[in-house]
Amino acid sequence: MTIATSFISDIAGYIEARIAKIVLNETFTITSFEVKSIIGSTVSLRYKVPNGSVAAITRIELKDASNRIISSNDVNIPVTADALFLQTINIQEV
Repeated sequence: MTIATSFISDIAGYIEARIAKIVLNETFTITSFEVKSIIGSTVSLRYKVPNGSVAAITRIELKDASNRIISSNDVNIPVTADALFLQTINIQEV
């Protein structure tokens, strides 16, 4: 059985629409995206982290408008200057 490509794209659209903000280290919130788009079954987010907002990023959470976590990733990224991040979510059949 194969899932229709159009249905997978619909799921990507649903996810893209639900993402309202990014929260870094459970304290710094980003609500403005340089890019928030869908290409096929991939959701792309590009956002800026200003220097001084956090010394290092240890957790990246994608949240919806009701503050519910959509995705959470533990990372270790030092922030020593303004940084531009590209984060992607790939929707695929397994």
